[in-house]
Amino acid sequence: MADKRDYYEVLGVSKTASADEIKKAYRKLAKQYHPDLHPNDKECEAKFKELNEANDVLSNPDKRVKYDQFGHAAFDSSAGGGASGFGGFSGFGDMGDIFESFFGGGSSRRSANPNAPRRGRDIESNIVLDFMEACKGKKADIKITHTENCPECSGSGAAPGSGHKTCTQCKGTGMETVTQRTVFGMMQSQRPCSKCGGKGKIIETPCKKCSGTGRMRVTVNKTVDIPAGIDDGHILRIPGGGDAGINGGPSGDLMLNITVRPDPIFEREGDDIWTEIPITFAQATLGDEIVVPTIDGKVKYNVPAGTQTSSVFRLREKGVKHCQRSGRGDHYVRVNVEVPKNLSKEQEKLLRAFDEAMENGNYQKRQSFFDKLKEKFKQ
Repeated sequence: MADKRDYYEVLGVSKTASADEIKKAYRKLAKQYHPDLHPNDKECEAKFKELNEANDVLSNPDKRVKYDQFGHAAFDSSAGGGASGFGGFSGFGDMGDIFESFFGGGSSRRSANPNAPRRGRDIESNIVLDFMEACKGKKADIKITHTENCPECSGSGAAPGSGHKTCTQCKGTGMETVTQRTVFGMMQSQRPCSKCGGKGKIIETPCKKCSGTGRMRVTVNKTVDIPAGIDDGHILRIPGGGDAGINGGPSGDLMLNITVRPDPIFEREGDDIWTEIPITFAQATLGDEIVVPTIDGKVKYNVPAGTQTSSVFRLREKGVKHCQRSGRGDHYVRVNVEVPKNLSKEQEKLLRAFDEAMENGNYQKRQSFFDKLKEKFKQ
C-alpha cells in the first residue's frame, strides 16, 4: 500500500474537512480530469480513477473512520482487513460501547430493527455535454455502477426453493446476552446476535449467485433525459437510479454532475447568451443590417447609424430556456467597430479627405473631452 497517496492529499482537503468540503473538492477535480475532456490521456484517466477511489472512502462516514484509524490498510485484505487485523478492537469507539451497555443510554444503531426496510444509498456520476446540448436538452446514454437486488434470489439471499430458519443462538430475538468481567465486577449486557447479525433468522442455503448477500454490484447502461437549460455545475437528480434498497426499501437516487464544454461563439451568463460581433467603420457610421447567430439559428438585426464600439443590443427571449419556470433568457449582442489595417495609398487618400471634411460636431465625445480639458487649464 506504500505507493498509494493519502486520500486527503488526493482531494486537496484537510483531515478535518466537512462532508460538504469533500464533495465540492471531488466535483471540481472530477470535472478537471474527466476522461471525456482528455481522450487517450492515460495520466488524466489514472488521476480520475484515484479521485473516485478517494471520494468513495472519504464520502462514506464509516469508511472514513476506518481510514483515519488504519489508513489504506483498512481496505487491504493482505493486511488482515484493516481494523479486523487488531482482533476486532478499533480504538475508543469500542470502549464507549462497553460503557454505554453498562450504564444504559443505548444507541439508535442498536435499537434499530435490522429487518426493517431501508433506503438504498445515493450514488454520483458525471456527464460532459456540448454547449448546445445543455441549451436544448437531450436523451443521453450513460454507464453507471450500482448495487441491485440479486436476480437469482430477488434479494432474499436464499437459494431458490430454500428459505430462512430461526437462529438457534438468539432463538429469533436478534439479541444475545454477554457476560463480561470488568473493573466493576461481572456484568451482563445485550448486543446484536453474533450469529445472525441481529436478524433473528439464518439463511438455510445461501444463493450461489450473490453468496447469500442478496445484492450485487453491476454496471448498466441507462438513458436519462437531460432537460433544456441545464448549466455547467448543475446536479441532475435521477430518482431510483442509485443503490437498491434493503429489505424491500426504496432505491437511492443517482446524482448526475453536469459539465458543459465552452462554445467558441456563445458565452452564457445564467440563462442569457452573449455574442460579440465585429462591424466595419462604415456599418457603425451609416447603420446596416447584420446577421446575428443565436442558439435557434441566424436572425437579422438593424444596427442604427452612429453606433459606438462596445454598444450592446438585446434580443428578447432568444436565450436559454429557464429550467424551473416558463420563459427564456435574452440574447445580448456586443458590437465592436474594427479599425481597418493594410490600407492602400488610394484608401489612405480617401480616408484623409473624409477626415478633413469632418467637423467637431460630428464627434460628440471628442468635442466634450476637449471642452472639459480647456475648462480645466483655462487659467
